[in-house]
Amino acid sequence: MPGLTLPRPVGFVLGGGGSLGAIQVGMLQALTEAGLTPDLVVGTSVGSLNGAVLALDPGDAVNRLRKTWVHMTRHEAFPGGLLSQVRTLRHAKTHLFPNDGLATIIAEHLGAETTFEDLALPLGVVTTDVDTAEPRLFRTGPLRPTLLASSAIPGIYPPVSHEGKLLYDGGLVANVPMRQALGMGAKSLVVLDCAFPGQVPSPLRTMAEVLMYTAMVSMRNQAVLEAPYAAAEVPVVYLPGPAPVRLSPLDFSHTEELAAGACEAATEYLKGLVVDGPGLYGGPGVKVL
Repeated sequence: MPGLTLPRPVGFVLGGGGSLGAIQVGMLQALTEAGLTPDLVVGTSVGSLNGAVLALDPGDAVNRLRKTWVHMTRHEAFPGGLLSQVRTLRHAKTHLFPNDGLATIIAEHLGAETTFEDLALPLGVVTTDVDTAEPRLFRTGPLRPTLLASSAIPGIYPPVSHEGKLLYDGGLVANVPMRQALGMGAKSLVVLDCAFPGQVPSPLRTMAEVLMYTAMVSMRNQAVLEAPYAAAEVPVVYLPGPAPVRLSPLDFSHTEELAAGACEAATEYLKGLVVDGPGLYGGPGVKVL
């Protein structure tokens, strides 16, 4: 990738997508090998989790994320079977899974008491303010509650109360948070989206899969609308995803396949990339396969 440069600060934008977040591991590997590094990171949902690892230690992020994802299971992130989900829903009324497992994952890989100020790079974590239905960006203070809030998909996880606000998953309003990255001062964006067409199950078999599918449809539409807005101001490098695979965003059994496919696709794309000013280089998929 000699000769490819982007205006700095470069913002890496990591979108949400459940277990499809493994795609971002492959994308980050391709970017690292191409010599493209971030000056700031913004993430939503699973993208905020991956983004926090990247911001904590940019030099070793790919290695740490690969080790994390290869051992990730559905039971860790979404504990309990159908009967457990029914009991949780009957008791809590609003969601199918507790977020205890997710909190443990965050504590193990980022530290239970880590703050934004401990990170090596500026990080923005996007949530949805329940009262206003607007995005709320966190950049300071304790990291774990904001990551839990950013990942709190309605119906899947409970909302999170933090700093006097009730918060849900940022993917409701800003799944690929390009505007937030611009607001943090980015002069070019590299987008690591993982909510690509074809990466959903058919047919949908459980309520959890229905809820995730509904969320991902909204995520895709947002990206289609947001990308041209950002590209009018700065170069937006929108990395391609891997070949479509029929799987659920709750299924963690295809991690290595997704990461390898994403790395290959991004590497090939970056080889021929020429950036010559503001514009959209690549773009979000809009065709559902």
